[in-house]
Amino acid sequence: MPENETVPTVDSDIKYTPQPGERQLTARALIAGCLVGSVVSCTNIYIALKIGWSFGASIITAVLSYSIFSWFNNKLSVMETNIAQTAGSAAGYMSTAAGLVAPIPAMIMLGYEVSFPSLFMWAVAVAFLGVFFAVPLRRQYVEVEKLRFPTGTAAAETILAMYSEAGDAVLKARVLLWSALGAGLFTLAYKFFPQLEEPPLEEWLGWGMLATAAAWGFKLYIGPSLFGAGLLIGPRVVWSLLAGAVLGWAILGPIAQSQGWAPGENMSYADGAKGWILWPGVAIMVCESLMALALSWRTFVRTFTTKTSLGEAAADPEAIPNSWWIGGLMAGSIVTIILADYTFNIPWYLTIVAIPLSAVLASVAVRSLGETDINPVGGVGKVTQLVFGGIAPGQMDINLMAAAITGGGASQAADMMQDLKTGHLLGASPRKQLVAQLIGNCAGVLFAVPAYWLITSGYELGGSDIPAPAAQAWKAMAELLADGLGALPPMAPQALLIAACVGAILPLLRRSAALRPYIPNGLALGIAFIIPPYYSLVMFYGLVAWYIWRWINPAALEKLSYAVAAGLIAGEGLMGIVNAALTILGVKPLT
Repeated sequence: MPENETVPTVDSDIKYTPQPGERQLTARALIAGCLVGSVVSCTNIYIALKIGWSFGASIITAVLSYSIFSWFNNKLSVMETNIAQTAGSAAGYMSTAAGLVAPIPAMIMLGYEVSFPSLFMWAVAVAFLGVFFAVPLRRQYVEVEKLRFPTGTAAAETILAMYSEAGDAVLKARVLLWSALGAGLFTLAYKFFPQLEEPPLEEWLGWGMLATAAAWGFKLYIGPSLFGAGLLIGPRVVWSLLAGAVLGWAILGPIAQSQGWAPGENMSYADGAKGWILWPGVAIMVCESLMALALSWRTFVRTFTTKTSLGEAAADPEAIPNSWWIGGLMAGSIVTIILADYTFNIPWYLTIVAIPLSAVLASVAVRSLGETDINPVGGVGKVTQLVFGGIAPGQMDINLMAAAITGGGASQAADMMQDLKTGHLLGASPRKQLVAQLIGNCAGVLFAVPAYWLITSGYELGGSDIPAPAAQAWKAMAELLADGLGALPPMAPQALLIAACVGAILPLLRRSAALRPYIPNGLALGIAFIIPPYYSLVMFYGLVAWYIWRWINPAALEKLSYAVAAGLIAGEGLMGIVNAALTILGVKPLT
C-alpha cells in the first residue's frame, strides 16, 4: 500500500487524551457556543458589509465559553470547550455560508427580491451541504496528510493553554468584554451625536485643502471596529489598503473626473468617480483570486488523486458513519434544488450542475485552508460565476446564486475541517463534533438573517455606511458576464484590463521569497477602491497603535491584542445593529 494511504497506529499529533468519563456534547457547551458564535455572526455581517472581511469565531468562543463558566466556578471540560468552539465557529461563519455578505446583497442591489423566510431555508440548506462536502475528506486531510490547518491548530493550543494558565484566559475575556463595552457605548453615542464618529475638521479648521480631501473621502473617521481590524489583520494587509485608497481615490478618481470619464458627483455610482474606480478595484480582486487558485494546481491534483477512505466508521465507533454524511448530502441537495427553483427561479438541472461543481471547489478550498490558512471563497465563487456565464449567459440571478452554493459550501466545508482538526488534536469525537456543527449552523441562521434584515433596512445597501465591497465584486462580475465590456463607463474597460493584469501578476511576484514581503495584498488593494478611503485610514490608525504597543510592551501585545481587537469589533458590530433598529423606528440624531 502506498505510504500516503497508511494511517499510523499511534498518532503523534494528538496533544490531549480525554479523561475517563469526560463529558463532551453537553447542553451547556452547545448553548454557550451557539450564543457566542451567533453574536460573532451578527457582527460579521455588519463588518463584512463595511469592509468585505469577516472574522472567525472558534478561538473567541473557546475563550469566552471557558471564562463564563469559570467565573461561576463551574468550568467546562477540555472536551466541552472543544464542542463549544465547534458550535460557535459554525454559527459565526453563517454570515458567509448563507451568502449574506456577497451574493444575497448583490442580488438585491441588482433589483431582485429575496423573501425573509426563503433566506432562512436557503442558509441552512447551503451550510449543511458544505458540512457534508467536508466529512469524507477528514481522514485524508487530517489523519493521513496531516495538513496543518493553522487556525484549527491554534484553537487546540488555545484550549490547552487555558487549562494550564487559567488566569490568562480570564484576563483575556475581561479585556475583550471591557473593550466591547467601550466600543458599544461609543457606537450608541454617535447615533445621537454623529460628530463623534466623523468630526468635521474641515469645517472647524476652515482649511481649503482639508475640504478638498474630505470631498474625496479623506477625512477623520473614528470607527472602533475598523480600528480593531487594523490591530488584527496585520501590516501587509493594512498597508495595502492604504496604498489602494491613495491610488484609487487620490489619483485615479480625480483623473477620471478631470478627463470627463466620470463627470458626476465624486461619490456617485451612476456617473461619478466612485462608479468608475469600482471596475479596476473588482478586476484586481477577481484576477488575484483566480491566479492564486490557478497557481495552486498541485492542490487540485492532490485533491483528486489521493485516496479518501469512506469506511473509517467501521474501525472507530466515534467516527462519522457513511450513512450520516451520504444521507445528509442527498437531503441537502434535494432541498437546495427545490429552494433554488422556488426562490431564485434556477432550473433544477442547473442546480444539479452547481452542486457537484461546488463539491469539487469546496474540497480545493479545504485543502487551501489546510495548507495556507486562506479560504479562497471569493476565488472559487468566481469560478462558478465564469462557468455559469457560459451555461446561462445573461441571467445574472442564476449566475449569482449558483456561485452562492459554491461560496457557502466552501465556507462551511473549510470551517468544518478546521474544527475537525482541533478535535483530532484534542482526541475528540468527530461524530459529536458533526452534531455540534449542524446545531451551530441552525443557531447562527436564527441570529444572522434577522441581523442582516435589520442592518440592510436601517442603512442603504451599497451606500457610505455599508458599501458592501464583496457584494459589489460579485455584482460587477455578474453584470460583466451578462453585458460585456461595452456597458462600462468611458475608459473603464482599459482600466479594468490593466488592473486585471496587475491582479494576475501579484501572486506570481509573491512566489519570490525576496519580493514577497514587499508585494501588496491584491484583495486589500481592490477593496480599498470600493470602500470609502476613510475606512482604510481608520484601519491604518489601528496599525499605528499596534506598532506603538509593540514598541512599548511586546509581551502585552502578544497576549492581549486579539482580545482588544475582537472586543472593539464585537462592540461596534452589535451596537451597529441596535442603531439600525433605532433608525427603522425613526429615532433621529440630537445634533
